[in-house]
Amino acid sequence: MEIIFLVVIILTALVLFITELFPIDVTALLVLGLLLVLGLFSPAGITPAEGLAGFSNPAVITIACLFVMSYALQKSHILEYVIININKLIDKSRILGMFAYLFFIGIASAVVNNTAIVAIFMPVTIRLADKYNISPSKVLIPLSYAAILGGTLTLVGTSTNLIVNSILIDTSGGSVSLGMLEFAKFGIIKFAIGLVYIFTIGHKLLPSRVAKSSSIEGYSLDGYLTEFRINENSPLCGKTLLDRKINENYDVIVLDVLRGGEIIASNLRNLELKQDDVLFVKGSFENFQRLKEIENLALLTDEKLTQEELEQEDHILAECLITDNSELIGQTLQEANFRRSFGSFVLAIRREGEVIRRKLAHFILKPFDTLLVYGPKDRINELASREGFIVLGKVDAKLDSHPLWWLSIATILCAVGLAIFNIVPIAVGVILGVITLLLARVITPQEAYSSIHWQVIIVIAAFLPMGVAIQRTGLDVIIGNGIGSIVNLFPEHLTPYFLLAVIYLITMILTEIASNAATAIIMTPITLTLAASFGFDPKPFIFAVCYAASASFITPVGYQTNLMVYGPGGYRYSDYIKVGLPLGIILWIVSVLVIPMIWPF
Repeated sequence: MEIIFLVVIILTALVLFITELFPIDVTALLVLGLLLVLGLFSPAGITPAEGLAGFSNPAVITIACLFVMSYALQKSHILEYVIININKLIDKSRILGMFAYLFFIGIASAVVNNTAIVAIFMPVTIRLADKYNISPSKVLIPLSYAAILGGTLTLVGTSTNLIVNSILIDTSGGSVSLGMLEFAKFGIIKFAIGLVYIFTIGHKLLPSRVAKSSSIEGYSLDGYLTEFRINENSPLCGKTLLDRKINENYDVIVLDVLRGGEIIASNLRNLELKQDDVLFVKGSFENFQRLKEIENLALLTDEKLTQEELEQEDHILAECLITDNSELIGQTLQEANFRRSFGSFVLAIRREGEVIRRKLAHFILKPFDTLLVYGPKDRINELASREGFIVLGKVDAKLDSHPLWWLSIATILCAVGLAIFNIVPIAVGVILGVITLLLARVITPQEAYSSIHWQVIIVIAAFLPMGVAIQRTGLDVIIGNGIGSIVNLFPEHLTPYFLLAVIYLITMILTEIASNAATAIIMTPITLTLAASFGFDPKPFIFAVCYAASASFITPVGYQTNLMVYGPGGYRYSDYIKVGLPLGIILWIVSVLVIPMIWPF
């Protein structure tokens, strides 16, 4: 019964991860609650102490500290400064310039959180795309892929590696652990294959969908939703959308009409429009402006802006991406009082994969929604410097004015260096690094708290007890026997290769539909049991789990960096499948062939 209950918990978690019925951290906490309930009625479950142990796990503490150190590095602007100057030196070759750019991103991702890397370099990437006269959609997926592949080069490159290593240390009683640079033995090969793929097959498969631009103001703003009110003398009064050929003439889509508090969503093309009807329109800002002027409509935001604000020369338009640790998450613009808090107006909102069908002020914001913001240039710049926001197209290549800005990179390098030479554990190194940054006032305590992606921390800490429950109930043995019976059908000398292939494939599929952290936590104990039952060294299989859990290229939801570039790149879900599936298959085959050469069975 305990095993059945645990299987139901795991399947429920997977369904909730896929459907996003609840935020991912709420799902993880629900799983933890159910595991604690199982522990109340069965000795096979987990105790309250074990359930809460994830919050003090060294891997969780390390990840939290790395978020803080990554923020300090982001604040110093050292990475933008280096990459912009590198591209000045190799200005003559577009291919060489982009190759050096992605290579630098991969190396940086080996020691800095790859979510932070993408946040730092997304605006730079858009500018470089314009410099090389190519569409941003040709380079934003490569940006995400390079960051993912770079994260597999070291123990601290991705949270997945730290989680797997933590479980391995607990299971072996501390006798077995994964070295800081041990991941690079195969990670470098994966990284090289990934870069070659991006510049050959991947480049041909990537769409050219977003218009090129050299400024924020002219940047393509497709797929936004905004609201128009029909004025008294509008040509639309008494006419239908079909009469005025609204969709055809302005390349926009009218989703709904609001009339007297009632939403009309059907047969819109033939609906006779009236004064004061509100149209919910999806399209680009450029087309919104044409529609407003020719059809004499009122953009609802205009009614809240004063004439003085509309005529200000220093007011600009900017696309602003909300990251997963923004204070706006879970709030509406009205609840957040956006205008008073940020001194700017939200003219439109874009969310990929979902059609917005409600008033903007009442729309609950989620991670990686994109806002079209209008406001004073200095307030937009302030927004860009705040944690939780990425202003696209804005590039600041100036180093931080703080006299000790260099500590941001020195502390990371010291922490990693001390761990490489086994002088202190990585957890101790990063804690000392954060303390150094706080004492030197490179960052404030408030900045440190806000820089931590608490959703990631909660998901990992709440899900870690799942590994204990899988082992204690014997579910790992049952699943291992099932996989083993399939693998045993093949010739004996090929058994370890097929076992490695199955483990990698299952992990890769799971990480595309669920959290990569949750996938690693579920697969690690099962993999250890399988390796022991066959009498194989667990290392090649454990590394397969690490690499596969970070090999999320096929869907935008499998890895945060993929989701971050989804909207700004103007991508469709199918683009990730078309570009990422061949890369995933290539790396799967190479992993099965090469991993045993580095870590023999």
